[in-house]
Amino acid sequence: MSRIIVLGSGAWGTAIALSLHRRGGHQLSLWAHSPEFAQEIIADGENRLFLPGFPIPPEITITGDNEAAADAEIVVSVVPSEFLRSTFARIGPHLHPGQIIVSATKGIEDHTYLRMTQVIAASLAVGQGFSPDIVSAATSRALAPEVSSSGIPIPIGAFSGPSFALEVAQGQPTALTVAFHDTAAIATRIQTEFSSETLRLYTSNDLIGVELGGALKNVIAIAAGVAAGVGLGYNSAAALMTRGIAEITRLAVACGGRRETLAGLSGVGDLVLTCTGSLSRNRTVGQELGRGGKLAEILAGLGGKVAEGVSTTRAALGLARQHGIEMPIAEQMELILNEGKDPREAIKALMLRPGKDEH
Repeated sequence: MSRIIVLGSGAWGTAIALSLHRRGGHQLSLWAHSPEFAQEIIADGENRLFLPGFPIPPEITITGDNEAAADAEIVVSVVPSEFLRSTFARIGPHLHPGQIIVSATKGIEDHTYLRMTQVIAASLAVGQGFSPDIVSAATSRALAPEVSSSGIPIPIGAFSGPSFALEVAQGQPTALTVAFHDTAAIATRIQTEFSSETLRLYTSNDLIGVELGGALKNVIAIAAGVAAGVGLGYNSAAALMTRGIAEITRLAVACGGRRETLAGLSGVGDLVLTCTGSLSRNRTVGQELGRGGKLAEILAGLGGKVAEGVSTTRAALGLARQHGIEMPIAEQMELILNEGKDPREAIKALMLRPGKDEH
């Protein structure tokens, strides 16, 4: 039996906790951002705000206590990207060497352009009082985001892939990739601890590719939604997805990821799901923008749920500029999201770009 805490009681965090409970053999906790929300979940017997209709078994401990993470062997981070740094500033002092951290958040931090595992590493280094050199290394290291105390590491990995929270909560078969850089034994442990009849995990040591695939596909999903919202058909959707994976792959490879990773579950798999599925919040945002909606009103209509692609678009372009990578679809989505460009004009701009060789 492993002691596991899921940080983040949104739809995805709740679904992960339910999946782990269904597997059995774990002592589980679900951490909410506030004691008040934790008590609300306990009183309702379900997460009525983010994942209604799924009773939470009494074996899952619901808590808003930051110290609860100290007892866990495995910490699953499912905190929205914009709150990740501040959350680990609260949680970090209670973590310690010997634990394993797995990120299930799909995003890139705005302004710093860091992946989620890098944000966690930097936050831990600061929160646990490490030297400025270690803080700097934890922030900037491109491959193995882990901080150490007395030479004992806290490994930080990620899992990602085509996974709507609702379907995971329902117990529908789902396949994901779990990645730790150069720590195959830990990835294999997470694979063993999480896998069940309804959740299948594949291992990888390409942490960069897995994280960037999961984050960047949300940008393309907004574009797919825009295309649907303005009334375009299957030809347009197929073109956007295909050229979208080309953009994602270019940037991921430039950052140190592997091309084959982006052809797998955390790349093409997640992209297809998010661009075509009606449960995709990012696609929904794009669709409403294509129909003429205003971004602020669309986001307010999500009822507190997060469409990570909105903030990831700007961050992705910042990261792309750092590496000299062209991302025309992301550029047009940024103009729609933050400068109010007419979606039809954005699509026209993509179509009228100078001709190029496909590869």
